[in-house]
Amino acid sequence: MIDMDTIEVSNLNRQFLFRQSHVGQSKAKVAREAVLKFRPHIKITPYHANVKDPDFNVDFFKQFNVVLNGLDNLDARRHVNRLCLAAEVPLVESGTTGFLGQVTVHVKGRTECYECQPKPAPKTYPVCTITSTPSKFVHCIVWAKDLLFAKLFGDKNQENDLNVHSTDAASSSEQAEDAFERRKDEDIEQYGRRIYDHVFGYNIEVALSNEETWKNRNRPRPVYSRDVMLNGLAQQNGNIFGATDDPSSVSAMASLGMKNPQDIWSLMENSRIFLEAFKLFFVKREKEFGNLTFDKDDQLAVEFVTAAANIRASSFGIPLHSLFEAKGIAGNIVHAVATTNAIIAGLIVIEAIKVLQNDTNNYRMTYCLEHPTRKMLLMPVEPFEPNKSCYVCSETPLTLEINTHRAKLRDFAEKIVKAKLGMYFPLIMHGSALLYEVGDDLDEDMVANYAANLEKVLCELPSPITSGTTITVEDLKQELTCNINIKHREEFDEEKEPDGMLLSGWTQSSSVEKDDNKSIDNGGSTSNASQTVPVDSEKNDEMGSVSSGKKRKLSEVPDAAAQDFSSVADSDGSRNHKKLELVDDDDDLLMLDADPGINKKKRLQ
Repeated sequence: MIDMDTIEVSNLNRQFLFRQSHVGQSKAKVAREAVLKFRPHIKITPYHANVKDPDFNVDFFKQFNVVLNGLDNLDARRHVNRLCLAAEVPLVESGTTGFLGQVTVHVKGRTECYECQPKPAPKTYPVCTITSTPSKFVHCIVWAKDLLFAKLFGDKNQENDLNVHSTDAASSSEQAEDAFERRKDEDIEQYGRRIYDHVFGYNIEVALSNEETWKNRNRPRPVYSRDVMLNGLAQQNGNIFGATDDPSSVSAMASLGMKNPQDIWSLMENSRIFLEAFKLFFVKREKEFGNLTFDKDDQLAVEFVTAAANIRASSFGIPLHSLFEAKGIAGNIVHAVATTNAIIAGLIVIEAIKVLQNDTNNYRMTYCLEHPTRKMLLMPVEPFEPNKSCYVCSETPLTLEINTHRAKLRDFAEKIVKAKLGMYFPLIMHGSALLYEVGDDLDEDMVANYAANLEKVLCELPSPITSGTTITVEDLKQELTCNINIKHREEFDEEKEPDGMLLSGWTQSSSVEKDDNKSIDNGGSTSNASQTVPVDSEKNDEMGSVSSGKKRKLSEVPDAAAQDFSSVADSDGSRNHKKLELVDDDDDLLMLDADPGINKKKRLQ
């Protein structure tokens, strides 16, 4: 059992193995101890580690007869999928979202792999909307989380759109750059107020100076600290360091004596939280500056982002939200239901037993529905065949449209190889020329050579990449190779194609027929938050249920059921490949050896 997380209070209501006394301990280790209490004779080896660590390679996976996934992010799921394919070990995938869930079985050469169907791209928003004209609370959350929080506490060298406020070069850009630098002899409270006035006051004034923008929009209202903080920084009613001295537990709410996360704070209360959280970051966590990224489990970060988003929302006339609601939006959370997780866990085991018994004819993808359909809450479907156009399991070449005269090898490596293809230790080749490689065994000259290549434009590399050429990308850890055909393209739409490149060729299976007259949505079963929040990595969680007696093909599933399980299938039997979003923020991977009485050679190849 592999899990990198420790148990948190928020984990306790979604499962049945952890208790209050386990908070702070390794999930994998505690789960093992809990299971051994009622099954003392079985062997479980816990790993408090990341499944993407080099130790968990193809040879490690080959030890097992089946792998059970309960991961919480797309990157990790893709990584495990590829290792299972390389090791030829069956994979049982799972996930839940509220009352919905699904379980799927993936066997190399027999069924589609986890990546046979493209996952939905993360929801993104135009930068101009986020920085200048927000109209939804989620826009304010993205601004507070990805721009303001990152600017103040994250990597200072990373580009940040808070530096650009208007076309007025005489004022905005220079002042904005200076505003985030702490002045000599400036105490934390003065610095916090200056940041507050700059982002909520001055920057709004700059935005208002562009009259054209507000012809058909409501004008925002600048907010300055002097207008809302009449009596200076609020008096502390609690402990300045929160409930504990653990940096991750520091809380502005505790410091100010505010307890209920479901309260919607007033503008003044949000301002107090903002300034208090700002101060606590400097008092207790300054050593982390430069490396901090937003984490939904970081109480102080959630408080800061909630307060900042609410102040900005107030300025733009957008309804305010509670910390509980804001955390759900910022963390892309659909709150977990313990009973759904229990059902899905049982279904995982049922499919694992089938795999171990080599019962290939009875493999099922099973969907757990929110509302009964024909008195059924569990909807089994026969697995789909491998997608012949899948670049992972069918090794079909992809096509990349890119400006080979402007784009650098670094752009290709970061935006395509790592972000789109999910390769962590990539090797990039053009013909026999090795252009880039990652590894611990490289000598200094090779590292310097590859670093120099990264900064070169594609057409100026030692082995030039131009239109019509083919690049081979390989991840040695995942044992995955992918060929990419290059097509030069001069211009890209900055809003629709912000990366300045377009990857294609990874399409749905040709056997999939779409009915343009049918509209399938999520049936209202997932929260708006989970559908709209931009995330770094798409959190698709798939979960399922037990097959019920009679085998049912997708074509037999009634319309209501098809809509109920989040567009997994159209009612006419064709497949709609919108996936469920992740509910469960647990990150577990379980590997099983065969029962002693089962010959491992019977495993599907």
